[in-house]
Amino acid sequence: MTDYQLLCDQARGFLQEEPWYVSALSNISALLWESLPDLNWAGFYLIRRGVLTLGPFQGKPACIYLPGGRGVCAAAAERDEAQVVPDVHAFEGHIACDAASRSELVIPLHRKGKVVAVMDLDSPTAGRFTEKERQGLTALAETMEAGICWPEEEGCAEAP
Repeated sequence: MTDYQLLCDQARGFLQEEPWYVSALSNISALLWESLPDLNWAGFYLIRRGVLTLGPFQGKPACIYLPGGRGVCAAAAERDEAQVVPDVHAFEGHIACDAASRSELVIPLHRKGKVVAVMDLDSPTAGRFTEKERQGLTALAETMEAGICWPEEEGCAEAP
C-alpha cells in the first residue's frame, strides 16, 4: 500500500533542495517509478508552445508530442481535471505510445491557475488506478505546484 503522505514529503525534500523544473520532474518521475507497483511508464508532459511535449520520465521511450483533442493526457489538460482510465482501449482517441499499456492516470499541474504540464502514469494492468490513488497523487501534484520553479520564473536559471 502506497503512503502518499510520504511521497509528498519526499517530493517536498527534492523541491527544497532544487526547485528547477527539470531536476524536480526528473527526481519525482523516478520516485513514482520506484514507489508505485505495476507501472510501465511514469512521467510528465509539459505544455510547450501550446503542445503537450515529453518531459522527464521513467519507462520505455515515449511519444514526443501529443496532439490536442486526442488521448488521455490531452483530456486532462484541456478539461483541467484528473483522468482515471481503467481501460485505455475503450478511451476514444487513446494514443498508444506503448501497446502494453492497459490503464492510465493523468493529473494536471498548474502554475498561476493555468495548466502547464500533466503527470502521466501507465500500467500494463487494466483497472490498475483507484480513486484513492487519484486523491493521493493529486496531493503530490499540489505539492509540486507549490515548489517547482518553472523556466519563465525569475531565478530559475541560476544554479547554486
